[in-house]
Amino acid sequence: MRTLHFTSPTGPVHAEITDLVIAGWTGRDAHKLQEHIDELAALGVAPPATVPCYYRAGLETLTQAPLVDVLGHDSSGEGEWVLIETAGGRFISCGSDHTDRKVEAYSIMVSKQMCPKPISHAVWPWEEVAPHWDSLEIHSEIREGGQWVTYQRGGVAAMRHPDDLIEKARALGVPKGPGLLMFGGTLAVQGGIRPAADFRVTLHDPVLGRSLSHGYTARTV
Repeated sequence: MRTLHFTSPTGPVHAEITDLVIAGWTGRDAHKLQEHIDELAALGVAPPATVPCYYRAGLETLTQAPLVDVLGHDSSGEGEWVLIETAGGRFISCGSDHTDRKVEAYSIMVSKQMCPKPISHAVWPWEEVAPHWDSLEIHSEIREGGQWVTYQRGGVAAMRHPDDLIEKARALGVPKGPGLLMFGGTLAVQGGIRPAADFRVTLHDPVLGRSLSHGYTARTV
C-alpha cells in the first residue's frame, strides 16, 4: 500500500493506494483514437487487439516530486486526468504517464513500469466536476529552445468517461473500489511524440474557473 497526500477544496485528502492502473487507447472518437494509434505506430508500437486496455504498474512509480530520474533519452510525458478511489469518495487529479518510447516498441508493459508516474498535489472531489465532466479541458506543455510550447490540448470528452472505464475494467477483472488510482488515457500530441526534460500538465475546469496542474523535470541517468 502507498499513502499519498493531497490538498482539495474540502480539506486534506490522504489516499491509501493499493492498485495503480493505466488505461490506454481510451479515445471516444474513432478518428482521434486513430491519430494516437498512428503516432505510436510511427514509433513501432503495435495497437492492442481490443480497446480500451489496462496496464498495471508498481506503486513505487507514483511520485509528486518536481524532479524524477529516467534511464536514457527516449522517454516522454503524457498529460492525463487521474481518478483516485478512496474510502472517503472519488477524487480527480492530473498527472503524466511518463513512458520510455524505445522500450514501448517491444513491450508496453515494461515501458510503463520503468518510468515514474508524476501526479499533482491537488485534487477535486468527483461530485464537484461530475455534472459538467465533459466540459473539462486538459493540456500539456514541454520546454523546447528555452520556451514552453503546447504539446497536447483538448477536452476530456475526447476520452472515455471515468464511469465507462471503471465498468469495462471491472468486466476484465481489474481491481476496483477504494485503493484504485487510474490514469485515464491521453490525447494526440502536436508536432509528434518527442522527449523533453521539462513537462507540465494542466486539467482546467472552465465551468468553475479553476485548474489543477503539475510540472516536473526528467533527469537522465
